[in-house]
Amino acid sequence: MSRVCELTGKGPMTGNNVSHANNKSRRRFLPNLNEVTLLSETLGRGYSLRISAAALRSVDHRGGLDAFLAKAKDVELSDRALKIKREIAKKSADAASA
Repeated sequence: MSRVCELTGKGPMTGNNVSHANNKSRRRFLPNLNEVTLLSETLGRGYSLRISAAALRSVDHRGGLDAFLAKAKDVELSDRALKIKREIAKKSADAASA
């Protein structure tokens, strides 16, 4: 399982461990990923996603999964999140035309 946020694309970064004697060795900074279930109001069901804590705050700030995906760039989203975004857009278009 990759250590990449499904909504923001945030992944591991690299840097140095620096000792008291100023010795440097390489290390990885991993994103704070959590397995959460987010509800889509348009589709009326929940989706289990592995997202970062920062992405979870962004979803809450924007007003839910539907609003977040509407504003999100397709490049940053995972394949699963893109599929959800397309389903929401299709359902919204069907509701608007009816």
